[in-house]
Amino acid sequence: MVKGRGRTGLRAAAVALAAATVVGVVAPVALAADAPAREALTVTAAVPTDRAALDRALRDVVGVGGSSAALARVVQDGRTVWQGAAGQADLDTGAPARADGRFRIGSTTKTFVATVVLQLVAERKVRLDDPIERYLPGTVPNGANITVRQLLNHTSGLYSYTSAPEFGLTTPEAIREWATSGRDRTYRPQELLAIAFRHQPDFAPGTDWSYSNTNYVVAGQLIEKVTGRSWAREVERRIIQPLGLHDTSMPITSTAVPGPHAKGYLKFDDTRIDVTRLNPSMAGSAGAGISTTADLTRFNAALLGGRLLRPAELAQMRTPAPQALKYGVGYGLALWRTELPCGEFWGHDGGIPGYSTMLMGDLAGRRQISYSINPLTVTADSDRTVLALTAALACGTAAPTPPAPAAAAPTPAAPAAQPFKLG
Repeated sequence: MVKGRGRTGLRAAAVALAAATVVGVVAPVALAADAPAREALTVTAAVPTDRAALDRALRDVVGVGGSSAALARVVQDGRTVWQGAAGQADLDTGAPARADGRFRIGSTTKTFVATVVLQLVAERKVRLDDPIERYLPGTVPNGANITVRQLLNHTSGLYSYTSAPEFGLTTPEAIREWATSGRDRTYRPQELLAIAFRHQPDFAPGTDWSYSNTNYVVAGQLIEKVTGRSWAREVERRIIQPLGLHDTSMPITSTAVPGPHAKGYLKFDDTRIDVTRLNPSMAGSAGAGISTTADLTRFNAALLGGRLLRPAELAQMRTPAPQALKYGVGYGLALWRTELPCGEFWGHDGGIPGYSTMLMGDLAGRRQISYSINPLTVTADSDRTVLALTAALACGTAAPTPPAPAAAAPTPAAPAAQPFKLG
């Protein structure tokens, strides 16, 4: 399998739900991230919200799924109709998680970055089908044959630097070493790209699909070259400030999560390590952001509601790459497509050590959901509870968490290290 094609964490769980879990959660219609392009399902009326059911689904993520904390929000027509928090913000003090807490958003950052690139497209400063070599000469190997679009929809073939052994996060032993002594390291974007470019591409540009964090490090460099300002400054200037996202930031090297927040942990056989403080340059424009559920849902509503992009650019963002559809992935330009019984939703998940995030909204910009989870272990139970929460938030109600398939292998009680994805 091509490196990066099979994603772990929340998105893999969402794809699994298509085949199983949601049938028993909401209605006998499968959730699918893999449906071919066709007339969109749109949420056209307010979705009733069973608050007690959503409370239970959120608590299950902690009590059944084994996460240390979880917080979530549902917004309908610009009004929060439900929000909640479960678990502990600090496992040492027992302080409860807060629904208004901040968290690292990982790859949800990519949607902010892609939005800026598409604004530059609207301003005729960038063209999606131009080669990246035109904007960043000599930066990307084979850049004359890799377009801006192929970077944004992950059809470039560029090897993901996070898959490289020398990046140091591909084995439990390396992850533990990073958690104990490597979290303060600063990476320059050029260093991340150098790691990626020491490896052969996964395929020729445009011939296949593979999720690669390298693509969005290049996109960040594109923004800087075209605007003369960093990708983070452009996200702040074009999105964060105009929308009043006061609790959202795009740190470059600052290790802190400002304001109230739940701590993130990695769990090993014999110990638990607090990894809340980390240098986000390891993710950069591929996943360094910090936000809240309130800010993320506001961003999603503005994006899909047409406040940040013209219809032409938004349509490009919502067009899945045909190469991705082969693998059951409805991925456009930093927007995933997911179909639920209550409508078609678009958004992006994200992961960085200690944190997993999901943001989704309907095409009309009327209903948005967002959540952050602090996983301790990744098991069949954790996947099922996250899937149940996703469906409950989107569609307003939930059944009890579905049981594991009868043929499923026993879940280990204490994996050697919690798997995580970066980005």
